[in-house]
Formats: sequence, structure tokens, C-alpha cells
Amino acid sequence: MKNTLTIITILISLIAFSQTSQDSITFNPQKQLNAAQRLLSGNYGKAITVGAYGEVTYNQPEGQNGELDVQRLVLLFGYKFNDKTQFVTEVEFEHVEEVFIEQAFINYNVASNISLRGGLMLIPMGIINEFHEPTTFNGVERPAVDNLIVPTTWREIGVGVSGRFNEISLGYQAYIFNGFKSASSDGEGGINGILKGSNGLRSGRQKGIKSTVNSPTISAKLDYYGVPGLRLGLSGYFGKTQAEDDVDNIDGTTIGVSMIGLDARYAYQRFTARGQFIHADLSDTEAYNNLTGRDLGSALQGWYIEGAYNLLPQDKSQRLFAFARYEQYDTHSKTDGGLERNDAYNRNDLTTGLSYHIAPGVVLKGDYQFRDNAASGIDVANRLNFGIGVWF
Repeated sequence: MKNTLTIITILISLIAFSQTSQDSITFNPQKQLNAAQRLLSGNYGKAITVGAYGEVTYNQPEGQNGELDVQRLVLLFGYKFNDKTQFVTEVEFEHVEEVFIEQAFINYNVASNISLRGGLMLIPMGIINEFHEPTTFNGVERPAVDNLIVPTTWREIGVGVSGRFNEISLGYQAYIFNGFKSASSDGEGGINGILKGSNGLRSGRQKGIKSTVNSPTISAKLDYYGVPGLRLGLSGYFGKTQAEDDVDNIDGTTIGVSMIGLDARYAYQRFTARGQFIHADLSDTEAYNNLTGRDLGSALQGWYIEGAYNLLPQDKSQRLFAFARYEQYDTHSKTDGGLERNDAYNRNDLTTGLSYHIAPGVVLKGDYQFRDNAASGIDVANRLNFGIGVWF
């Protein structure tokens, strides 16, 4: 409690001296910035930059009690050492009880089109993993594809390079990271398998917490923005999972991961659209499942498509988007050995709702989700959601 009060006191003090200028949250995907990019570009001559984003949600599964939650509050801090060197960090409070560092990295501008980075950073895969501030996406909850296939919020420790070549409308990122953690000792001569069929790689995110590393992974992304209103992304992630020292030499404790992502965002006048496709191939899952007793699939796949229309006139400062998103995701898209595919892991959601941007940086959301899976006789409860999101 004392540490929390100290952080809040520091935040209030910093805001009094050096708050980032409030700019309009743009809906043009070519001009959108995420939190880290705004910190890097928004110093306005000041050494210290601060901000925050957060969301309060209400989820009501059909036939069940509803749940209210301060789902997250993220404090943003940036420091500019000189014209070339900056530091960015995000301190996240989840559910008013857990504290994580979401990002913490140094950015060094070598030239106008190249920057070197090192520290805890987001893996550039898809849309939401980098652009997950609540005012940047429709729906109270992030797309399920970005929770179970990508999996958001996916960050690890690494080094790399980023930049853009405006003459050819191309942005790029390339990094070396530690990988997912797949296995550990149970302390009694056995092996704990961390990865599983229901949520794929999600449980293996190390998040910079005393991360195990025995082989590097490679992550890269290209963004093309040469057509007005359109932004296209191609992502790749390749490497092996990591296991603790006392078990990493045992056959079956590590698996190979090859993930490819395609994404698109488009905006024209009052209409916006986005779509995403993610596919991951996992190798050596048969040996892993036999050793750990898990049911990890050998391929994960998901996609979604979304359209939204602003119901208010273009000359109004407020925006009221009516949207619909359909997504399909399967963490047992393929299995190896004697493991049978679990149809309950082959899921689809249809989400329809409204996003009311009452001011730049403040959004009120409401939606209803029709949820289903391919398993016969197993129903998934539909869900009603409401939320409040802020970002400054």
C-alpha cells in the first residue's frame, strides 16, 4: 500500500509540471500512435512526459451474475535524456491488486529513419498487441484472437531496431527476444508443462519476470501505408520456447514456434474497418504432451473482420461508432500424435455494439457477444458488456 501511494504521489507531482499535450485521438490508421509512440513523440521540449490509460468494465454472461472490474490502469512515463536518447515505461495495475511492468525500454535515434531499442518491449504481432489502449479499438473486451492466439499483452526482454522509410511508405521493426517458457521442474523429479490446448501459448508469456532464456527468438514486422487511409501489416515470430536449467536438456521440454500475422486497417470519412489473420505452427508437441501430460495443439489459428460506421456528422467533435466484428479462433487447429482435436477449442464470436467517444481520450462502450464453438452439446454463454475507457 505504501508503494502504491508513493507511485500515485509521484504521478500527481509530475503531471503538475509536465503533462503531454492532449491531442485528438485520430481514427486514421496511418496517423495512429500507441502509448509508447506518443511518449516518444510528445515531449514538446520537456524532459519528462507522463500519461495514463485505463478501463472499467462490466461483463454479464447469459444466465450468470455480472462482474464489475477496474480491469486495468496503466501509468505512462517517458524521459528525454537528449535529442537522441529516450526512456519509456508503462506501469500496469490489473484488477486493483496486481502490478506489472508492461514496457521499459531505451530508444536511441541513430538517424531519421532508424532507432535502436533495448529493454522490455511489446512483440509486434497483429494490431491489438501494440495498439491496445481502450480508445483505439471497438468492443469492451479485446478480440479473442488477440487473447488466445497472439497472445496480448505479449511482451518480453530484447534488443532491436525500428524506423520508417517515408519515401516508400514502409515502417519496420526487428528484434531479438527471449521466448515463451514451456516447462519447469515440479521439485519432485517431474516436469510441469506450462503450455496447454485451451489457451495455446498464453500461459508461457514471461513478461520480464526473472525470464528464463536458453535460445533467442526473432520477431519482425513491416507496415505499409502508401494508400490513403489504409495500413497493412506483416508480422513474423520464430524461435524455440525456454525451459528451466534443470530440465532444459530433457527431450520434450521445448517446442519450436513459427508465427505469421497479416493485418489491415482502413478509414474513409465515417467508415472504418479492420481485419487480422494469425497462424502459428508448433513443432515437437507430441513429445511435449507425452512428457507433461498436456494437450497442446501443433497449430493455432485465428482471424477476424470488423466494420464500423460513425453515426454522428463528420463536423462533430464526438464520434458514435456502431460496429460488428466476427472472429474465428482455434487453439487445436492441428494436433500431432494420438492427441485428438478438441472441438471446444474451435470457437467463434460475433460482437455488435456501440463506441461513443464523448471527448478525445474518453470512450463509453457497450456490446453483445454471440459466442459458440464446434463441440456438440457444449454451449458457450453469450455475454453483455459495458465499459468506460480513458487515455491521455
